[in-house]
This record gives sequence, structure tokens and C-alpha cells, in this order.
Amino acid sequence: MTNKDIVQHALSELITTGSTKGLEPLLGEDFVHHRPDATSSTKTEWLAAVEAALVPLAGMQVEIRHLLADGDHVVLHTRRRLPDGPEIAVVDIWRVDGGLISEAWEIIEPVAAAHANLTWWDPADR
Repeated sequence: MTNKDIVQHALSELITTGSTKGLEPLLGEDFVHHRPDATSSTKTEWLAAVEAALVPLAGMQVEIRHLLADGDHVVLHTRRRLPDGPEIAVVDIWRVDGGLISEAWEIIEPVAAAHANLTWWDPADR
């Protein structure tokens, strides 16, 4: 399998089964999930957090917008519609090593809030 195939398979396992059991064997033992707030979690910690999030996210719709690979990195851009919640845009960056996902980074933004986060583009004199 290519690195893109591995990431796509991991996401498919998670979404179709609603469990992390099919995802777990696709992660390396030294897996690290990096967060935008500069914290990180181990494989065990991240799988537990994902498993806990699956209950309120049951029925979430995921639309893959882009799935790109460059060497050992795979970038996944999705739009997700949460049940009884906002639509979010998500960018995941995965690093694959030896056929297993070894690192992940994730940025999540509510689509409705996107405009407010573009103000840093405006010139200071406005």
C-alpha cells in the first residue's frame, strides 16, 4: 500500500466501524499526535481521546476535499458535518514510517468562524 492508501484506510476504518480497533494496528508504537496548542499525546492517549469522541460524533459526515502525498507525509483536507453541530474544516498531516502512521498534526476550524480568522490579513490601518 502507498502512504496515501494507508491514511485513507485508517480514516475509512474509523468512520465505517465507529471504533478505533481497526485504526490501532495502522499506528506505530511510537506514534505521536501533535496539537496546535503545542501539547502532544501518545498512541494510547490519542486512541482513548478518539474513542471517547466517537460517541458524540456518531453520524458525522466526512467529505474528502484533498488527499495529497509527498514522500512520507500525507495531507488530508476534509469538510465534516457534525450531528447537531457546526460544519468544520479539518486538515490532518500524517507521517508514515515503515508502513505505519508515526505522527499526526491536526487543525480544526468551524466553517462559520472562518471569516473571523481572516482578519490578520487586513492591513493594520483599516
